[in-house]
Amino acid sequence: MRLPAFSQFVRTFYALSNTTLRAAPAPLRPALRPTALKSMPTIPFLGALFSSSSQQTMSYPHQKSESEWQAQLNPEQFRILRQKGTEPPGSGEYDKHQPDHGVYTCAGCQAPLYTAKQKFKSHCGWPAFYDTVPGAVTRHTDRTFGMERTEIVCSNCGGHLGHVFKGEGYPTPTDERHCVNSISLKFSPEDPVKEKESKA
Repeated sequence: MRLPAFSQFVRTFYALSNTTLRAAPAPLRPALRPTALKSMPTIPFLGALFSSSSQQTMSYPHQKSESEWQAQLNPEQFRILRQKGTEPPGSGEYDKHQPDHGVYTCAGCQAPLYTAKQKFKSHCGWPAFYDTVPGAVTRHTDRTFGMERTEIVCSNCGGHLGHVFKGEGYPTPTDERHCVNSISLKFSPEDPVKEKESKA
């Protein structure tokens, strides 16, 4: 039996996890009684399934409260950058964006993350990069959904970017694919990284 490709699994999981159930018409809907909610005891297995990385305990140079982030970011940016969401595959502004020069910055703090030269076509539904601006991205182990992946966040503000995958066989210098949400990025045709290097 052949297992589906990881990208197909992600697309299917995303589609299923983001579907909304429509309410049944009133005559078919059972009467609901209010129920007092009790907190569940901590179950280590479930904690491992749905916990995230150690990002909450890390400190980043660009600090803001959750309310400050909500005031600065639109709701979708907040969901992805601060709550570790994922945009639908193929829906992002930068998925098929292939400039010759420029830099992709963090949508939360404008720190340079990737150069246009580091972007490649992976056909996975999200922007893909094989490397980063040195020191711009921090990696964490992400154990959500019962699997272990490598989450990537902005080293300046801790904003969630996506995940990095190794050994997929892409013809890139690092054999890595930084699978990044478009909404986590902004693009500038100017390259502040190159300008900084030339001034030094």
